[in-house]
Amino acid sequence: MLKKILMGLGALIVVIAGIVLYRTFTYGGAPVGDRVELPDVPAISADTAAEHLSEAIRFKTITLTGGDPRPGQEGPWLELHDWLEETYPAAHAAMTKEIVPDTLTLLYTWQGSDPSLKPLLLMAHQDVVPVNIGTEGDWTGAPFKGDIVDGYVYGRGALDDKSNLIGIMEAVDALAASGFQPKRTVILQFGHDEEVLGSGAEKSIALLKSRGIEPVMAVDEGFAVLDPSPLTGAKMGMIGVSEKGYVTLQVTSLGTGGHSSMPPRDSVNVQLGKAIVALDENQMPADFSKPPVSDLLRASAGDMPFMQKMALANMWLFGGMVEKSFSATPAGNAMVRTTTAPTMLAGSAKENVLPQRSTAVVNFRVHPNDTVEDVVDHVKKVTADIEGIEVSAPEAGNGEASPVSPTDGRPYAVLASVAEAAGDGAPVAPALVIGATDGRYATAITPRVYRFSPGVLTPADLSGFHGTNERMSVENMGRISNGFAQIIVAMDQGD
Repeated sequence: MLKKILMGLGALIVVIAGIVLYRTFTYGGAPVGDRVELPDVPAISADTAAEHLSEAIRFKTITLTGGDPRPGQEGPWLELHDWLEETYPAAHAAMTKEIVPDTLTLLYTWQGSDPSLKPLLLMAHQDVVPVNIGTEGDWTGAPFKGDIVDGYVYGRGALDDKSNLIGIMEAVDALAASGFQPKRTVILQFGHDEEVLGSGAEKSIALLKSRGIEPVMAVDEGFAVLDPSPLTGAKMGMIGVSEKGYVTLQVTSLGTGGHSSMPPRDSVNVQLGKAIVALDENQMPADFSKPPVSDLLRASAGDMPFMQKMALANMWLFGGMVEKSFSATPAGNAMVRTTTAPTMLAGSAKENVLPQRSTAVVNFRVHPNDTVEDVVDHVKKVTADIEGIEVSAPEAGNGEASPVSPTDGRPYAVLASVAEAAGDGAPVAPALVIGATDGRYATAITPRVYRFSPGVLTPADLSGFHGTNERMSVENMGRISNGFAQIIVAMDQGD
């Protein structure tokens, strides 16, 4: 009997091993979406584009809070607008220019010859974040001089997001100067305050919607070709097909205050601490089964080590291990779930006074698999058994995750082809943008919103994002400008 049992177990192990190996060897590899043959476009000088980026950086279009720039502080934006007209005469001769009412957001329209074709919307933003006081001397190139050092343009906005603004204008100017006339209308939107929630972009999209404009797709900042990808250790293009939502909840602990010389065992601060720990230990669930995460992992599989690929191909067996691995790093955790971040605490006004009311502000970045309502329900459930805890959400400032844009059809195919070309044949995958972009507003007028720039970025480049030594390579300025020109012409060749 024992022999039969052992033989049966051995056969079962062989079957399971066979299933695991079959699923591993057949997992991923095929690209997501179609590809197109990219058109020839006019030559664009990387050096000239880099010099123009350098000049654009010198305009201190800094936003700090909503409503910036304040009345009387619009000078840098207006100077940038004038500089764009002077620098890109062919583009301005070909397009009509508007300033969206009550904003400094720019809206350009290059009218196409075929009104039956839906327009192409290309987006970027003019504003930049400030430089931390006292860190100016840590920069290789001064943050607002646009110094070009060893093949890189340094300065605030070099990466986020004047490189894309300049790249788009370089592309349009070169195409217009060459005599290219689009069949499909091209719309450019350059928001003025993306870094402080993007009211300009929101109003611009509302204006386009009021005109009945439904773009074939919108392209904004977000991802690029990463060298290397943190998933595979090899070069890989990523196209953002969705971005996370945002909700901030207030968790309040109520109880009896008093003198700190006679503290109760469970003061409101202790109860609040229990609530925060409970939320940290009971995260929103991870989900690897739906796009964009599922598509990203499948497309990455070809460059993954065998054991990593085996685990992803057999989530039915290794799901817990995979989730633990992703959850171990901030970036991996943010990719697969709604994140929980206690950010602000408030309680007593004096060190020897026990508060009657203590609060924690907890920020959640909402994954496309969840809703704001799911988050609120989760927090209430997790804290339900903690005495004196109340949960409330502000009426404003919340937003659902953006819809996941499709990866079939020509729009994604064009972007994927441009990404492959920029990355010298590197694989390309859809991905989730963890932060917020102006692109989230464009979902009101088109289901195809993508977040991608045709550059190749290294970890050293990415470390300057909102930090010290923000930079963009001269070579990348050539790639970005050329890539946007290819996007415009390639989309002009489709329906």
